[in-house]
Amino acid sequence: MASAPTLDPRRNAWRGDLAAEALRDKVAAPRYAAGERFQTIEPSVPLRGAPDPWAGWFTEVLFGELLTVYDECEGWSWVQLAGDGYVGYLPTAALSRSVLEATHRVSAPGTWLYPTANIKACPLLHLSMNALLSVAEAGETFARLRDGRWVPTAHIAARERFAPDFVAVAEAFLGAPYVWGGKTRLGLDCSGLLQVALNAAGMTCPRDSDMQEAEVGERLPVADALPGRVRGDLVFWKAHVGIMIDAERLVHANAFHMAVAIEPLRVAAARIAATGSAITAVKRLRPLSAIAGQGPH
Repeated sequence: MASAPTLDPRRNAWRGDLAAEALRDKVAAPRYAAGERFQTIEPSVPLRGAPDPWAGWFTEVLFGELLTVYDECEGWSWVQLAGDGYVGYLPTAALSRSVLEATHRVSAPGTWLYPTANIKACPLLHLSMNALLSVAEAGETFARLRDGRWVPTAHIAARERFAPDFVAVAEAFLGAPYVWGGKTRLGLDCSGLLQVALNAAGMTCPRDSDMQEAEVGERLPVADALPGRVRGDLVFWKAHVGIMIDAERLVHANAFHMAVAIEPLRVAAARIAATGSAITAVKRLRPLSAIAGQGPH
């Protein structure tokens, strides 16, 4: 049996007193749990490293996302997300055992749910890009969800239809605040921006930049990383990632601007190098034309 420290706790549900049943042959634990499937019913919920409202954010869980609950105590659930496998704590009140199959997702940077199909009605919930929806009927201007609420039809897409250019998705968040662990237009970090953009284009993407550097795209030589870049190339530093929008500029959520910003790669690289961090990797995805219209892979 492998020792627990060999497994990354960010994507493996194990802790000192409990582990997921699927890890029984990989880690030793006092008890194991098969877990129960739930769905998020809040607009977005921070996933935290501890059952504490002041604990730091790991990531955000969006409306309609599925997850497995392994433990619940004093209003907090210890969960693993179905999408990227991240493990952490969130309030149990944000979850529902009643799971509605998603037919659509939010394709705009953000939208609102309404009580009626009326733009003058008081909006109920703000939803972010990639939130999952169960649509009963789609009209020309509004779509009715199975729970009776309404969403602007122009802001959603069938779940199997994706954005043709993930870079354009990232650019749509220009000016959004920088928030560690965030992944909505109200605030997001560098790896959150990349994950949101790739997911919107139908591509799977892990949550953190070290995972993305290891798992996303094909590695290119880093010896001279500045020339030869093309739109969609990913440039990595330790704990940071940016997305090239052309041969010279990249878009990234960063703490220097405290926002999603576009700037020359040379400028960003020089500033980051001054902090002691050099470019660690350059990765290239398949051509955007080959990716467009495809589902998750």
